[in-house]
Amino acid sequence: MTEFATPENLKSVTYYKAPTDGRVVAIHIRADFDEFESFPPFMNTEEEREHIRKSYNVDPESERKNKAHITSDDWPLQVIMLNRDPGGTTAAHYHVPDEPLPDLPTRHQILLCQRGSARIGIVTTEGDPLGDVILKTNDLVLMLEGHEVEFLEKGTRLIEIKQGPFPETDEADKVDLDVKVSNQ
Repeated sequence: MTEFATPENLKSVTYYKAPTDGRVVAIHIRADFDEFESFPPFMNTEEEREHIRKSYNVDPESERKNKAHITSDDWPLQVIMLNRDPGGTTAAHYHVPDEPLPDLPTRHQILLCQRGSARIGIVTTEGDPLGDVILKTNDLVLMLEGHEVEFLEKGTRLIEIKQGPFPETDEADKVDLDVKVSNQ
């Protein structure tokens, strides 16, 4: 995976990066996300704008304010935020890879909070803690590396979405980390 430029000074998106090389380890997107224009697609060519007109039946300028690719285009799990008015449509379609999927050292995972709240500790594969995400209703976090979860309220419900296939056992599915204690 290639590194990508993450927008700066965002209010509702936080990128957690490894201290050693700056790679993105997790992305927290709060429910109040409204920073569409800080993210691609930027639609710099007439060809891109024409595709948007045809496929979505919307003005490309409007689409710039209502669609945001939060993740790098070469990641195997994409997070795209959409904001559309009633009657907004997309032409019927499905997705195919245009190249073989990358062989990665980790499987990406999303936690989406349906209700309640949870603390998600973000950790690199080396065991370096990067901070905590407090997930609240309709927040999500995409995790590319290590994490721990603590449920904070009775009845908290999280949806877990991760790349498959699932290994034969839970033990084969994960690597337990010894989290390093910070000397701050």
